[in-house]
Amino acid sequence: MNENVQSPHDAWRRVAERVDGQHWPEGALYVVATPIGNLGDLGLRAWQALVRADVIAAEDTRASRVLMDAWGVGTPLMAAHRHNEAAAAQDVVARLARGERVALVSDAGAPAVSDPGARIVRAAREAGHKVVPVPGPSAVIAALMGSGVTSDENPAFAFAGFAPAKQAARQRWLRLWCALPAPVVIYESPHRLSATLSDLLEVAGPERQLTLARELTKRFEEIATVTLAEAAAWLAADAHRGQGEFVLIVHEAPAAPERGDEAIAPETLALLDALLETVSVRDAARVAAKVSGLPRDQLYAAALARKPG
Repeated sequence: MNENVQSPHDAWRRVAERVDGQHWPEGALYVVATPIGNLGDLGLRAWQALVRADVIAAEDTRASRVLMDAWGVGTPLMAAHRHNEAAAAQDVVARLARGERVALVSDAGAPAVSDPGARIVRAAREAGHKVVPVPGPSAVIAALMGSGVTSDENPAFAFAGFAPAKQAARQRWLRLWCALPAPVVIYESPHRLSATLSDLLEVAGPERQLTLARELTKRFEEIATVTLAEAAAWLAADAHRGQGEFVLIVHEAPAAPERGDEAIAPETLALLDALLETVSVRDAARVAAKVSGLPRDQLYAAALARKPG
């Protein structure tokens, strides 16, 4: 440990005082990200938002009460889950109209992102109330951080959420997502993981890379990257791997090799050169395509590169 580091308690107190002095508007909906497994991942601003709220709209009040008790938050809880979200949205909007601060949380991670809450957020915005996102833990971002699958040169990825439960629908869904030219992040429950891995193997092929992230931020966190051909064996190698929520990242398919001159027979290149002496690039590619059976666009690119300047 670095001996020059100041007391964490002093640093915590100073930052907490600064956060306490920030602007906390009334009549606002605070959309608060909560830990995905590690209680220590709740941010100071999130903690302050939960303490200052008049009520916390929670996906599961029992699960959220554990977090609130751990952090000493005594704010009352109200249920706001997928089965009552319409009614909960009306209640929240009414509270906001009275000037109350309402915090919105899900069981873990970011509310309204593959979790209930989006309807409440829309209702609050449509009613003209301020919505304040308080960012924090995210299983999607944690898995991407631990996988190395993106880069600053190519940061793109797609988040697909949970795969369908039934095999036929799941395979159609996987074909759609796996065709994207970017890594695809998928949530999966442990009891369907084996079936989903089997479908991925069929849809994307044995050489496609897959990152499996389980128990993120917890003691037995594990992040592994394997080919789809190896995924089932990886899962079977440890009985504990069938437990906990999973984040899967299907890596982008390797780019197909460019079909340049090296893929064209020497006799076809000789034909192209002869044609280019008397006809245009377009006509040379058209004639060579008829003779060789190769794609016209491939021959056009080759002719364009070989045409004398």
